[in-house]
Amino acid sequence: MDIVVKEVSNKKELKKFVKFNIDLYKDNPYHVPGLIEEEMQTLDPKKNPAFEVCDAVLFLAYRGDEVVGRIAGIINRPSNEVWGQKNARFGFVDFIDDEKVVNALFAAVESWAKGHGMEVLHGPLGFTDLDHEGMLVEGFDQLGTMATIYNYPYYPQHMERMGYGKDQDWHEFKIYIPEGIPEKHLRVGEIVKKKYGLKVLKFKSRKEVWPYAQRIFETLNASFAPLYGFAPLTQKQIDYYVNQYIPMIRLDLVTLIIREEDDTVVGFGISLPNLSNGLKKAKGHLFPFGFIHLLKALKSRPKVVDLYLMGVLPEYQNKGVNALLFNDLIPVYRDLGVEYAESNPELEMNSAVQAQWDYFKREHHKTRRAFSKRIGN
Repeated sequence: MDIVVKEVSNKKELKKFVKFNIDLYKDNPYHVPGLIEEEMQTLDPKKNPAFEVCDAVLFLAYRGDEVVGRIAGIINRPSNEVWGQKNARFGFVDFIDDEKVVNALFAAVESWAKGHGMEVLHGPLGFTDLDHEGMLVEGFDQLGTMATIYNYPYYPQHMERMGYGKDQDWHEFKIYIPEGIPEKHLRVGEIVKKKYGLKVLKFKSRKEVWPYAQRIFETLNASFAPLYGFAPLTQKQIDYYVNQYIPMIRLDLVTLIIREEDDTVVGFGISLPNLSNGLKKAKGHLFPFGFIHLLKALKSRPKVVDLYLMGVLPEYQNKGVNALLFNDLIPVYRDLGVEYAESNPELEMNSAVQAQWDYFKREHHKTRRAFSKRIGN
């Protein structure tokens, strides 16, 4: 039976698009499903302000009446301006192990991208760095995290078959929590505090966090600026993420480094209890019972934490600010009984970020990749 690719054009089809990932992996022990409601919001032009600065299209592949694949095409206009490129992205991609299905999906996105004057297609990437990115190429026997993509081993095989090559890799680590703060971290932390007039800020209520929420994302914009494909978040995008993420933070796992003279957020570290098992139990649905599993995980004494977001202003990078973050967080992790932290993806070429783990026992357990292919002149 022929494969037919159709553009998603209504809410019913959008729900099929989102649910296909959950259905494809329903019996896989390593896949962590997202929340259907959350992903539909991400892909809704009326709700996600990324659509103000991005062009996007969603395609579903059908064999008869059965959905057998999905893919999004995205053009992040600010990213192309910042990097001087004519790149389109593919993302939110899933498919059965069938050459005809994969070829049809990518032909549709390549044609769409070329129609918009793009010269390269790369991914998987989302609208921003806060969306899922990077196709798993190593670590298929490791449980995924809330912040990452899980995919079958046949995915990268199809990418290579179609002529897509490595563009960038991300590494992920299990970082084992030491019994105490490394002596060098303690020493460096004290020096940095005095030299630059910094202090560690903790919170007792979410009400105390809100005045700093905007500044956290301004620091994120500055610290992420040199990273692969990044474009600064707009004010509407910052507001969107503040309202999405601040209500779910856990106060004891949030640390800010503040410059005392002007209250500037020099660095931040936001971690969360690992929610993978809670999300698996929720099976894509927040209601009627999924929120119970997630709330239980958020309030737990976790064995694993996810290093969800970390950033340091460029002028303070490689000066020991990260030591201040971990000097605060390590005792918190120890008191909770945390065994290890999931680093989540770190760019292979970002040696400065990976060097911060030199004083910890660590295990490189996953690698994910952005593939690229020239599609035009």
